[in-house]
Amino acid sequence: MLMIQSDAFSAKKARPNVIFILMDDLGWADLGCYGSKFYETPNIDRLAAEGMRFTNAYSACPVCSPTRASVLTGRYPARIGLTDWIPGHHFPWAKLRVPDFHQELPLSEVTIAKVLKKVEYSTASIGKWHLGKESYFPEKYGFDVNFGGTNKGQPPSYFWPYNIPTITSGKEGEYLTDRLTDEAIRYIKTHKDGPFFLYLPHFAVHTPLQAKEEYIAKFRAKARPEDPQNNPVYAAMIQSVDEGVGRIMAVLDELGIADNTVVIFNSDNGGYGKATSNAPLREAKGTLYEGGIRDPLIVRWPGKVKPGTVCDEVVTSTDYFPTICEIAGVEPPKNRPLDGLSILPLLTGSGSINREAVYWHYPHYHPGGATPCGAVRAGKWKLIEYFEDGRVELYNLEEDIGETTDLSTRLPKKAGELKEMLAEWRKSVNAAMPIPNPNYDPARATERQTSTK
Repeated sequence: MLMIQSDAFSAKKARPNVIFILMDDLGWADLGCYGSKFYETPNIDRLAAEGMRFTNAYSACPVCSPTRASVLTGRYPARIGLTDWIPGHHFPWAKLRVPDFHQELPLSEVTIAKVLKKVEYSTASIGKWHLGKESYFPEKYGFDVNFGGTNKGQPPSYFWPYNIPTITSGKEGEYLTDRLTDEAIRYIKTHKDGPFFLYLPHFAVHTPLQAKEEYIAKFRAKARPEDPQNNPVYAAMIQSVDEGVGRIMAVLDELGIADNTVVIFNSDNGGYGKATSNAPLREAKGTLYEGGIRDPLIVRWPGKVKPGTVCDEVVTSTDYFPTICEIAGVEPPKNRPLDGLSILPLLTGSGSINREAVYWHYPHYHPGGATPCGAVRAGKWKLIEYFEDGRVELYNLEEDIGETTDLSTRLPKKAGELKEMLAEWRKSVNAAMPIPNPNYDPARATERQTSTK
């Protein structure tokens, strides 16, 4: 019996810790290792230098709540029925009436936290939740700890008092990004014997744009109006995030657990167009152009992921669930379809992944520019379909990362092939579609209200 207990203890100790840092609205071009000349991210750049940086990583949606659901479940937002940010926008006079969608992550969904609990992981969600009201907070989905998570998509303030009900203490001048890092480090130290899963979804760099005055001053002196990225407050917010990543990496080294800890750094959608530039990508958050859905992704796992590697394979946010399952040595649920693929072969250099395409379904209007639409990327080809009029756009992303040249009329056969793939996929996930709006008023179509659903 003692030998069995010892073996079980050894197996538990051998399972890697996983830290998933999820940024809010951080754009693909917002890091030094992705080409930014204005923002300063030495710690995140070092994370990339010590691990793998992905150039074609996508979020499953151009807005936050659906992507978060896909990260936690490995399933497309359309399959879950959570296709817009909660509570969404309401355009009562638009051409199409958008479908209803869940105002929470259904309790029937199986999250990665629940699965990891089966193999004795400790689990914590520290930061933004935005997947439902109190009866749908992280504790309902397998998390032992919920610090900072509520139904809100942004903090009332980045400085104490934050007016976040799940953060009940603080001190004057305290900055929210720093406080979340403090709590993450406290959790890591408490659970250093592992295994643990730390989900660290920062509120940053979402609005309201607020940062430390001394950092703002530094970037204000550096900013040049002619440069595409020049917002000193946004830059200062990124600096605080970067410092937090550095502090977490330092504590892993201090505790001697860095080699047995996988660190994943990602964003929930593209950069917010009024705060940053996603160039050379087109457009921003709230659209299905690359600027709205292509994100930074960095993974560090010492001894398993070769330092300084760059991966150009297409991956998406549904992939993290099966990847973490494989890393932890636990079987994903077999009674429900997963849409993601494990990217562990890419991380370890042991192979490739067999994927025909990735898909998006956004049957909503968004002030960022989107009208109801869907998209598919298959290899180098990407097609966007607009539901108001059936119009399509086709791009060759290998040759045209900025989506400047629509090839749909030049290559109608390829466009038709991808449009058919998109339609078949929508059937397979039972995607809800918008319908004609009997109250359509062209003169008032762009008027919006906050959703009351």
